Amino acid sequence: MASSIHPSAVVDPEARLGDGVEIGPLAVVTKWARLGDGVVVHPGAVVGGDPQYTGFDSQLATFAEVGAGSIVRESVTINRSMYEGKTTRVGANCMLMACSHVGHDCEVADEVVLANNAMLAGHVEVGAKTFIGGGAGIHQFCRLGEGVMIAGLARITKDVPPFCMAAERDDLTGLNLVGLKRREWPREVITEIKTTFHAVLSQAGNPKPRAAEQLAMVKSDAARTFLEFFAGGKRPIARSRSAEGK
Repeated sequence: MASSIHPSAVVDPEARLGDGVEIGPLAVVTKWARLGDGVVVHPGAVVGGDPQYTGFDSQLATFAEVGAGSIVRESVTINRSMYEGKTTRVGANCMLMACSHVGHDCEVADEVVLANNAMLAGHVEVGAKTFIGGGAGIHQFCRLGEGVMIAGLARITKDVPPFCMAAERDDLTGLNLVGLKRREWPREVITEIKTTFHAVLSQAGNPKPRAAEQLAMVKSDAARTFLEFFAGGKRPIARSRSAEGK
């Protein structure tokens, strides 16, 4: 299936476009961009622009990739990596709403939604099926686990574990129960996630040792995904205000 490119769009001939790509008016797709099958780029978006990093050598071969079926709405910016041979990645079937930003070297998994004006700084990792509300800002090197929901206008400077919700300034408000139910997992799986959530995050102090202890006791892959998240990352883990005694 041939791609459709508006006459006013700027698409470098070295950009790699999959089948059935649509590129709207005044959009810019640089030679560093890699677009999967069926990607739609709306007016004014820029895919593969230089990273916003002082001193970056624009001659470096670095890339920005958008997975099949993803939608890039008006004025979205997706920056390429700042490292030779490396790639900023947006997964398949994502929705990046108007004016959202994906910074250099981000890793965004499949079926992620960035609402209007959501902002990912450099090196952010976003798990599959995560929703980031309008105007939310995510600090560099933060990780958002699978199935996370971030409230609009939130300021996130810490890691948010899988299946959780966060709002305001790093305030973990509970589990994303609506998202869990939509996955139609068995009741016992959701119950186990709830149990591990409370065991690890309902009290003050470092949650990482508690997560490691719980790993030997869980049965479901989902609960294991939740617990294994705590072993990685460069940032602290977001906590609820009640757990931290605020």
